[in-house]
Amino acid sequence: MSFDIAFKLVRGTGIAAILASTAFLASCQLRPLYSESSGVAGRLSSVGFSEATSRVGQEVRNRLIFIASRGAGEPANPDYEVELSVRSNIISTLLVASSDESLAGRATVSVDYTLKSTKDGHVIKAGNRYATALLDFPGQEFAKQRAIRDAENRAARQAAEFVGADIAAALGR
Repeated sequence: MSFDIAFKLVRGTGIAAILASTAFLASCQLRPLYSESSGVAGRLSSVGFSEATSRVGQEVRNRLIFIASRGAGEPANPDYEVELSVRSNIISTLLVASSDESLAGRATVSVDYTLKSTKDGHVIKAGNRYATALLDFPGQEFAKQRAIRDAENRAARQAAEFVGADIAAALGR
């Protein structure tokens, strides 16, 4: 095979690959999750959230309201309602055998949610998201309790971000 024929074959294959990849990328319909043109921001601002039954649940709810309304607060007559069930768990992870005390742990916040239309009660999306925050247990009891609370708050905010993204994606369809 001569050099000219091999060069033309490689060139033709390269052009075909470029055209195929261009066609593939043109078929993708990616858009920003919170884009104004998709109307997701407007639908998110009409989402209401169920009342919280715990301090950590209130942290998740407050963060979701802030995400959905972009700081404007909860709507008076929402078009959508999200039922939340929030659980928090603290687990010791680094146990000192000689003193039977833990030096570190993790806080896990789990959120079960159901997004429904308030007009007909149709379930749009249901799921579960969780987040974990690591913490150190200091020697003082007050500092230990504050570290646990801070870790729960961090995990609650992160779990709310995950739920908020799921809700936005469901309303964007």
